[in-house]
Amino acid sequence: MGGEDRGEALRPYWLQGDRMRVAIIGYAVSKLEWDAEKTREEAVFEVTREAMRRAGVEREDVGTVISASTDFLDGRTISNCMLIGASGAYLKDESKAEEDGMYAALYAAQRIMSGVHDVALAISHTHSWIFNPHQVSQYMLEPWFDRQNELLNGITLAALQARLYMSRSGVDEGHLAEVCVKNLRNAAKVPYAFRKMADVTVEEVLESKLYSSPLTELMIAPPCDGAAAVVLASEEVAKELCDEPVWIKGIGNSCDRYLRDRDLGRLESLRLAAEKAYRMAGIEEPFRQIDVAEISERFAHHELMAYEALGFCRDGMGKVLIEEGITEVYGDMPVNPSGGALAGDAICATGMIRLIEAARQVRGEAENQVEDCRTALAHAQWGLCAQKNLVFVLGDRP
Repeated sequence: MGGEDRGEALRPYWLQGDRMRVAIIGYAVSKLEWDAEKTREEAVFEVTREAMRRAGVEREDVGTVISASTDFLDGRTISNCMLIGASGAYLKDESKAEEDGMYAALYAAQRIMSGVHDVALAISHTHSWIFNPHQVSQYMLEPWFDRQNELLNGITLAALQARLYMSRSGVDEGHLAEVCVKNLRNAAKVPYAFRKMADVTVEEVLESKLYSSPLTELMIAPPCDGAAAVVLASEEVAKELCDEPVWIKGIGNSCDRYLRDRDLGRLESLRLAAEKAYRMAGIEEPFRQIDVAEISERFAHHELMAYEALGFCRDGMGKVLIEEGITEVYGDMPVNPSGGALAGDAICATGMIRLIEAARQVRGEAENQVEDCRTALAHAQWGLCAQKNLVFVLGDRP
């Protein structure tokens, strides 16, 4: 076997020229709120029904269902088992992706790529009022020392990360506040958003309640209740059922080491995930080739760090993009036209909502629509200090 042929044969099937193409053909997002007056099952049923309606499929058409939730946040073990009826997964191939909903979409896409299924449903949900997510985050800590330190949790560790990044890059609190102003103003036009502040100012962000310096209340994504669902299909089925399928062009996933064993001042696993997704999608110059990005910025500094990890600018230059309005809806590299996670963090549904908003941009359906959008990036994160990262690149052509 020649070297070139052998190299092609050794590549994963989804990177080879004849890979199975997958498209998003339907989606739905619930209203993000606090202490929703509905059960988790009702929320999942509503988005499932709406996503399938938009996709033009019935329950019988769906071959596999993947849910995303966590036992900790649900307050019950085997949390997916109670969603089987609500998601239409009864007597079907069903499984669970722990953590963010975009991982459920990844799992569903892989099942279609395998050729086993033609249509897949991915669902995600969290009712944040059941347990405080930031207290739950302590269980991600090393149990013998870090977990015993009551001062360590998702917020205080993010604050340490922010300080490290700020000292290295020259970013100050004002830059973090500018991220919040941009995203919360964008969210004001999004019907389902939880935190909407059309007239918020930098001063108001800086003067909001201080949680752990430099992070104020408006710099932290607000936990809320919400659900989301996505219907995916193989190329043949997508073209048959949908006039405007949104094609999955690239996927990249990476998990970094434990927080004491890595450089918290950089999102290295996001950089690696993006490189994988770009390679699969044929993206060589992300700033020029990507029209819009939807990022899961659970803290304001995460968005600036993501600019750099995603290759939109050089290390330490994220502040320039926010200073010059480059990531505004009207800018050269729009980021989070939906408001991002700062507009509402339904935890397990947050990444899937970014995926849906990226798909809506490609289809021209978004409230803050980016002109001539043909390629969009969606990002999900999980873990302390954004330890795990997942990137999807979507496009209007297979």
